Amino acid sequence: MSEGYLKGRIRRDDIVSAAAAVYGEAGYHASSLREIAKRAGITHAGLLYHFPTKEALLAAVLERRDAEDAVRERLTAPPGLEVLRRFIALAEYNTRHRGIVDLYSRLAAEAVSPDHPAHAYFARHYREARDSIAQSFHALAETGELRPGIDPDLAALTFIALMDGLQVQWLTTPTQVDVVGSLRLSVQTLLTVPLFPE
Repeated sequence: MSEGYLKGRIRRDDIVSAAAAVYGEAGYHASSLREIAKRAGITHAGLLYHFPTKEALLAAVLERRDAEDAVRERLTAPPGLEVLRRFIALAEYNTRHRGIVDLYSRLAAEAVSPDHPAHAYFARHYREARDSIAQSFHALAETGELRPGIDPDLAALTFIALMDGLQVQWLTTPTQVDVVGSLRLSVQTLLTVPLFPE
């Protein structure tokens, strides 16, 4: 691997890190490539060499987020308690990395518009998360580990809404919101078995 390639790779990583920070603070639309270049310590022309468009840079930011999120690892776990544990572990990871929650909350709010370049990304992620969690609740219902009378699909929607809502509250009052504790308690009330056995 050549020295030039390594330097280019490091520079790209610096740009993506700067973009994630700027997008998390200002959102996609309100940020500029010049501002991101300045934050990365590179010229505007240098940034354009690596990322010729703002959309290409956004795609790189979301791709990195996926890698950090280990999204596939969560979604490919066999349906059941392990999937729920992994989503709660993700929420715990997020509370140790405020920039991730800033970025996702701001971009997801903007991406409600179908014209936003991240709209399809967030729609897909929401659908995959909902389906994975719903499959888990259905599997738990079949084994008697989900309390009788609880609708697995509604439980999945509620879980996602609660996780998202808690993280947004945590952004404004981090010392007053126990994201992980609240999620664990909420899920445990749906189950006939311990979510996290002692």
